[in-house]
Amino acid sequence: MKVVSKQRNSRMCFICGMDNPMGMKAQFYNMEDGSVMTLFRYKEEHQSFPQRVHGGLAATMLDELGFRALWAQQGEGTFGVTMSMEVKYRKPVPYQEELVGRGIVIKDTPKFSVMKSEIYSRNGILLVNADVTYIKLDVDKIAKGVDAHEEMCYLIEDDVREIPL
Repeated sequence: MKVVSKQRNSRMCFICGMDNPMGMKAQFYNMEDGSVMTLFRYKEEHQSFPQRVHGGLAATMLDELGFRALWAQQGEGTFGVTMSMEVKYRKPVPYQEELVGRGIVIKDTPKFSVMKSEIYSRNGILLVNADVTYIKLDVDKIAKGVDAHEEMCYLIEDDVREIPL
C-alpha cells in the first residue's frame, strides 16, 4: 500500500515519543486508502512471558493506531481521548520481529469517532485487533497549558514509500 504522507511524533509518548528512553519511537504513515500504518518492533523488555508481548502493550499500540487513524482522516489539529476499546487477541504477539500496525476510521460524528485497529505479522497474519471509540476534545481540555504543536514537534523524514499488507 502506498504512503501519502508522514505524521508527526511527540516528545514523550510511550508509543511515538522520540525523547522517551523507554518508548518505541514508532513512525506513522497516512496511506492512500485513508488509513494509517506503522512498521514497528516490540523489544524483549515488552514481554509478559517469553516469546510474547504483554497484552496491555499490544492494546497500547492499538489505542495509538486509533488516534493516528483519526489524524489520517481529519488532520493533526484533531484531538481526543479514548472512551472505550474492545480488544481481541487472536495469536501471540512476538517481540524482536517487525510487525505492521493499521488503523482506519469506520464511523465518524462531530463528537465521536470509532476506529478499527490491527496488528499483523510481517507475512499478513492478524495477531490482535480492536474497535476504539474516541471522544473528540479540544487539546486544552485534555491537558491544560500544553502546546500540542510543541509536544508533537518531530517530523522525521525517511524513505518508507510503501507498507505491505
